[in-house]
Amino acid sequence: MTILEELCSVPTAPFAEQYVVRWVEEFARRRPRLRLSRDKFGNLLLQLPGKRKDLPRWVFTAHMDHPGLVATRMLDQRTVEAAFRGGVLTEYVKGAKVRFFTGDGSTQIPGTVTRADAGRSPRPSYPERVTVRVSSAVAPGSPGMFDQVAGRTRGGRFYSRVCDDLAGAAAALTMLDRLHGNPPPSPLAVLLTRAEEEGFIGAIAACLRPTLLKKSDRLVAIETSAEQPYAPQGKGAIIRVGDRTSVFNSDLSYFLTTRAEALSHKDKSFRYQRALMPGGTCEATVYDIYGFVASSICVALGNYHNMDRVGKKVAPEYIDLGDWQSMVKLFIHVARSGHTYQPGHKLLKARVEKRFDRLKHLLQPTGSQRTQR
Repeated sequence: MTILEELCSVPTAPFAEQYVVRWVEEFARRRPRLRLSRDKFGNLLLQLPGKRKDLPRWVFTAHMDHPGLVATRMLDQRTVEAAFRGGVLTEYVKGAKVRFFTGDGSTQIPGTVTRADAGRSPRPSYPERVTVRVSSAVAPGSPGMFDQVAGRTRGGRFYSRVCDDLAGAAAALTMLDRLHGNPPPSPLAVLLTRAEEEGFIGAIAACLRPTLLKKSDRLVAIETSAEQPYAPQGKGAIIRVGDRTSVFNSDLSYFLTTRAEALSHKDKSFRYQRALMPGGTCEATVYDIYGFVASSICVALGNYHNMDRVGKKVAPEYIDLGDWQSMVKLFIHVARSGHTYQPGHKLLKARVEKRFDRLKHLLQPTGSQRTQR
């Protein structure tokens, strides 16, 4: 819980993830077995060596950004112009209370959005540029976020100005923290990408210039995905078999399902679901189209992108804590048993062929079939 609360209190925005990067650097520094590396685009990779060097690596990947503002210039002493990045409808942005973060991140400058324009954006319902009335000058490049609570637990839910996807990143880092003293057989890594909310820019860069990824990796993309009626909060972590754009690797998705089912028999507090989550597109689609073996695990998210659709207002995102804890448990179980994964649907083939062997004698020709022969 500490990692979840701390990380979801760190300010961030697309292309302005510097405070998250600093937090992750400190996280890695305190755990000597972890190796932290980065590519020239600013994506981060934390690696935990496995007990066996001959096994393929499991990579859990989440993004470091969230829809928000990035200051560009002061128009006068009390007005800052900023880019708005990420998918939040203009009606929620106009008049919204925000905070910019400067210096080491602890300096907060409150403001109110006075204007929001789509500009030349191909998405006219979403703002591209905003002006904000602020209490003092804001340095260019400073991230801004909606002025909402930063990490609060109430009634079994976790509320924060950002869950998507720092809550997912926190789950992956919690996995590393718990496995650090006793690593699994397979090598393990967490890839943290930039600017997902602007079209998976960091993930695409990681695929086009793969200095951090290997084609032999098994990738699990992590998300907090907009809640669906058939995959509600409180029913457990979700094995996400697809998103709005594509379906993910069937073989890997089935393996994750078998791991979840096995864990549910061992741990009665663990709960899981399996669903296609079409509330958006996630990075698993990117990894899939570039030839990586990828699937996804997520939890259901309330107030997606800070939009309270019922109240028609900006509000904190929220997740169910039980769902998040189940996701962490599933990550750890997959990491510990990942060495048993055999590509080529071997597990499912064995299952269907066992049933075939038991019933194939019933396929003998009968009646008119025997006559025709």
